[in-house]
Parts: sequence; C-alpha cells; structure tokens
Amino acid sequence: MKNIVLGLLIIMSLSACEKTLEEVPKDFVSKANFYNTEEDAQAAIVGVYAGLQSDFYGMNHYLMTELHGDFILGRGSQAPITIWDQILDQTSIGRCASNWSSLYTTINRANAVLDNVSQIEDIDPEVKEQILGEAHFLRALSYFELVRGWGAVPIKTSESVDLSTVEAAREPESKVYELIVADALAAENSLGEIGSQTGRASKWAAKMLLAHVYLTMENWEAAAEKADDVIVNGPFSLVEVESPDDFYKVFAVDSSTEDIMSVHHSETKTSGIPTYIHRGQALPYNYSSTGYFAWLPDTNSFIGDSWDDNDLRKDFNLYTEYQNFDGSWVSLPETLPVLFKKFISNSSGQNVYSVPIYRFAEAYLIYAEAANNANGGPTALATERLNIIKRRAYGLDLNTVSSEDYTSGMGSTDFRNAVLQERAYEFLLERRRWFDLKRTGTVKEAFTAAGKNIIDERFLWPIPENEINNNPAINQADQNPGY
Repeated sequence: MKNIVLGLLIIMSLSACEKTLEEVPKDFVSKANFYNTEEDAQAAIVGVYAGLQSDFYGMNHYLMTELHGDFILGRGSQAPITIWDQILDQTSIGRCASNWSSLYTTINRANAVLDNVSQIEDIDPEVKEQILGEAHFLRALSYFELVRGWGAVPIKTSESVDLSTVEAAREPESKVYELIVADALAAENSLGEIGSQTGRASKWAAKMLLAHVYLTMENWEAAAEKADDVIVNGPFSLVEVESPDDFYKVFAVDSSTEDIMSVHHSETKTSGIPTYIHRGQALPYNYSSTGYFAWLPDTNSFIGDSWDDNDLRKDFNLYTEYQNFDGSWVSLPETLPVLFKKFISNSSGQNVYSVPIYRFAEAYLIYAEAANNANGGPTALATERLNIIKRRAYGLDLNTVSSEDYTSGMGSTDFRNAVLQERAYEFLLERRRWFDLKRTGTVKEAFTAAGKNIIDERFLWPIPENEINNNPAINQADQNPGY
C-alpha cells in the first residue's frame, strides 16, 4: 500500500505542476488518453500479470509460504521464519509487508482494467470479454492469497486514483470469499481455452481456482463438481513417469500436458528457487551453478524415513549425493546430508522450469478430498482418483489396480489424511503445505509429529505498519494477534 500511496503522491505533484507547462508532450500517457484501443487494453492486462512475477509469486511470497510448512528449515536470514514458537522477526515482517503491497498492487491494476477496459469501443468484443475475465481471475487469486495469509482484509473493487480512495476497513473473511467466488465465476464465464500463451488465465484455471476456493470454504459438493469438470472435460492429461527425472516433464516450460496455469520464468533469469535450495557450486549434474541453500529439508518430518523409497517423488524431490566432474557420485557433507531437488538450473545457471499455479494432478486430489467429505466417506471414484496419483508416483500404469493402492472401506478421517499426505508429497515446494494444514485444522498435529511447537500468533501474518499508518480505516487495534 505504501507503494500505491507514494505513486499517488507523485501523480498529484505532477498534476500540480502541469499548469506551468506551455506544452503537454504528445506521447504523454495518462488515464484519459490511454484506455482507447485494443492495444491499450492488452498492455493494461499485461501490467496486471506482472504482479505474478514480482513478490506475489516471487521469492518473498514463496519463502513465507514454504517456510511455514512442517517439512522445512530456514538457513541464514531465513532461519527465524522456522522458529515457530516465536512471532516473526522484523526482517520477515518486512517480507510480509512486501507481499501485501504486491498483492494490492495487482488488485489495483486489475481494478483499473475492470473500470476502464469495459468503456473502450475500439476493441473486438471477444477480446474485451477475455481481458475482463483475466482481470477478474487475477483479482480473485490475489484476494485468495490475502485472506489465507492475513484473515480479514480491506476490499477494494475500484481503482485507487488519489488519496481519497485509500481508506478501506478490514472486512470479514466471509465477505472476502464472497468477492473471490464472484470474481472467479465471472472469469469462468468470460475466459476461453488455453491459448498459445499458457501463462495466461483460461476458463480451466478459473475452474481450478473455484475448486480450490470451495475446498477451503468447505463447500464440498461445489469443490468436487468443479474438479470433476476439469478432469472429465479439460484438455489435460497426467504426465506418466518411469523414473524420478521423468517428473521434470511436469514442470517443462512449454510442453507439459499437466500445465493448467503457471508462471514461466525466462531462460535468461538466473535467480529464483534453485538459488534458495542448492549449494553454490557448478556441477555437471546441473542442479544449480549458484545458490546458498537457505531452505533445508527437515527429515524429522514426513519427508524422512516414513517416505517410501519406492515412491519416485522422493528421489525427484530430494538428493543426498551429486555427480562430480569426473563422473563419480559424491555424498553431500554430514552437515547437509540432504537437499531439495525439484527445481534446477541448467549449466549456465538459467531457470529451466515453470512454477505451477494450478496443474492437473491437483484436480484429482481436490476431487478425492471433497467427494469424501461430501459423502461422509470415500466414494469408489474418489478412491480411484487418489490411487491414480499414487500409481503415477510409483511409475505404475495409471488405470490398473496395484499393490500400492489405498484400499476401499477407509473411514472418512483416514481417507482425508491419506489425501493430505499425497498432497504433501505431490506438491512439495509448490506453496500448498502450510495452507493445507491451516484449512484442515491439522497444523499443530503435523508440527508435533515433526517435533516442533508452533504458537497461535503464527497462523496469521502481521498487517503492515504502512497500511496502519496510511489507511484511516485501520489502526493498531485492527492488527493480528501478537504484532
């Protein structure tokens, strides 16, 4: 919000000086002369997507969600995040503030599109509908991140153009979810199929967002219905695997049949997740040429001995040795016996992966969990869809009964826990674990199992000080507990 306020102050100061100018440059871009053509509308929606590449799906947001999981330990400046029996340190409070600012910047840009693109006449109607649908989707996605991270938050549905529009009180979570659902439904109705730019929203991404939101709201029937729609009618298929490295096909930048929507990193981008999980050494095996391994696996958690070695996802996600220059395999040092492996760089240190927002496997697991909860126990189809994901993990035929299958007749709670465990294995380092534990009320159970204590104050992140100082409708009494 601070960035918005500073930007508005700059705009106001420029406006005050405008009268002293004898001539306004013809290439000057203002709101009045910008939203006129289809090209303007496309440029505006690209600006909204830019939020996905900043802290929204950049490293501050990523590390705050991942390092609140039960399976990971922070190192260096990120170590305090994984001291869960204390409130966040000042550095991490600043990271939360950065995330908040980025999310509201994305929301304000989406609001600008919704306020102005609808008024453009020189535009193909189908293109206009698509762009407005994308804006609804991105606003819904932003509010979904906000409400899960901070709880009650201010709702802004119009563009902030001056300081008089900054004021907005925190609204109850139920009201935030009402807006999220309305936006996601609007997106579903306006968006089309996945086009050549797979990093942009489609109706399938909107359906997945709705399934995820309904699951979080415990609207089990609606969650199952949306997930089933994606499975049955979507143009996707699970990537089949025979070895751990085959899972890299899931995260391929431009060729994954499982990609519903993801953030594609440029091949020239040399920072990102690999920097945080790998050692700073160029290796022939090319995990990463740079890095400071700030995220360490905690083998006291579910990724330790309880994770079956025959599950191919284990070797895909973790490594204990690397290939030396002479081709021999060298064990990691005793002080760091295991590291994360899912995301890698190439020999030049460039990113060679996409970061999923939604991928097809999640539709199966959302359906399984939602159908189980809706029916008071797992249906045959829910069990089969859970087993399809597990069979894939073991390199088995997806549609053939196997000895690894979960058996029929499981109770509702045991089945829910099985789905939660498969989600933990399947989406390791994909920003799912912390919010899965929160929405299922199993945070303390999981942390206790990993030998950790977590205080209630860590369940919500702090409202930024700048928001409290600059938003007249919020004061210190509105702050989340402990901060």
